[in-house]
Amino acid sequence: MDFNTSLDIAFSGMTAESARLKVIAENLANADSTGKTAGSEPYRRQVVTFTDVFDRAINAKRVKVGGVVPAAGAFGKRYEPGHPAADADGYVLTPNVNPVTELMDMREAQRSYEANLNVIDAVKAMVSRTIDLLHG
Repeated sequence: MDFNTSLDIAFSGMTAESARLKVIAENLANADSTGKTAGSEPYRRQVVTFTDVFDRAINAKRVKVGGVVPAAGAFGKRYEPGHPAADADGYVLTPNVNPVTELMDMREAQRSYEANLNVIDAVKAMVSRTIDLLHG
């Protein structure tokens, strides 16, 4: 595998993890978003899916975002009878976003991003060392 292929693969990983971080940030921003009217659903947590794609140009697989899909899981309930989205019993549906889960996912995405960045740094160091050896 040559240096450019290694860089392309690492860049694809960084791009995918960046998209994942954006979705996690959106989930956290909407962790308290409820519906606006009685019976309406609140924000539903989103999850990024990844897929690997064979790139003939580099003769290797790259990671890409497969899509952003709604996460399964039940909504929570909070008793708030004066809220516009409250049902007849006074309960409001709350998002299925757990901030602790989001923070763990964020940390995992950050570590994956950093791992890809380390690959890029290693490739740069190898290229630099090779140039030094050729001119040395």
